[in-house]
Amino acid sequence: MPVVSALSPSADRRADDASPFAPSLARDARDVLHTQPTLPRPGGGRTLERWRALAQIAARDLSLVKVLEAHYDAQAICAELDADGPRPGELWAVWAAEPPHAQVHHTDGVLRGRKAWCSGADLVSHALLTVVLEDGRRGLAAVDLSVSGISRQDSAWQAIGMGAVRSGEVVFEAAPARLVGGPGDYLERPGFWHGGAGIAACWLGAAGAVAERLRRHAAVARDAHAAAHLGAIDVALSTAMQALRALAAAVDARPEHPHRHEVMQVRAAAEAACTTTLERVGRALGAGPLCLDREHAQRCADLTVFVRQTHAERDLQAIGEAIAGEASAWQL
Repeated sequence: MPVVSALSPSADRRADDASPFAPSLARDARDVLHTQPTLPRPGGGRTLERWRALAQIAARDLSLVKVLEAHYDAQAICAELDADGPRPGELWAVWAAEPPHAQVHHTDGVLRGRKAWCSGADLVSHALLTVVLEDGRRGLAAVDLSVSGISRQDSAWQAIGMGAVRSGEVVFEAAPARLVGGPGDYLERPGFWHGGAGIAACWLGAAGAVAERLRRHAAVARDAHAAAHLGAIDVALSTAMQALRALAAAVDARPEHPHRHEVMQVRAAAEAACTTTLERVGRALGAGPLCLDREHAQRCADLTVFVRQTHAERDLQAIGEAIAGEASAWQL
């Protein structure tokens, strides 16, 4: 699936954009959606095509893919839960963070409470958000952010990496919203894990763009250490990408299965590849590109923040606990 030319980062969009609404980022996202309104759904036989499209967007602009991945994810979620989803001209987000201090309750058709880590709240028209239902169970609600009873609070947002996608808090005071699916459906559907692998595709797309700065540099031909760094990056990225391709095939073969363990493995491999890439490109090329090439410097800063969407050692703990009880784990 082609990625349109609108993916190039807007020249007037910087991490220190003075506008609280980042109008150029919203415009770029809507331009892409005008040409590429949907992506293949995970598990529909074209999962790798979906992930490749996300990786291509991420290679150009991580802020843009942060916004668009959420919109495409909202489309997939609504389709899986047999609910009305985004319409042409709308831009949706998915807000699922639930720290103890920020909970939103859905009671009598309205939302009350505070939601944290609301990425793109100043950009999007609608959002899917996890909520506490009247019986205490977890649910999912869709809300039109233009209705009354909603306020955005992002003054605490000080990010440099991913700074263009502000992720503050949204406060709901009797804001009307409709439920999407039944209690627990959002987390229990297989697509929850399939979507998590799509995030790994975004990381790898951006890491590949960072690595290109070294691959095309003259230092590789004259400096054995630079060539060795590039070789290590190739091994890390190629290994993670091969795992992602294999997972795409597995998801298409068994879309009803969450592939939880494999998704967590792929995300961990992608995170490690990103870390290797950022470190080794920096070691090979020194401070120059980070100080003199704004696009490269911004991409490195963005990826450093974006890849922290993993749960780090907690994910590795879950992987370890899963394989500890198996009869065999590593047979070729």
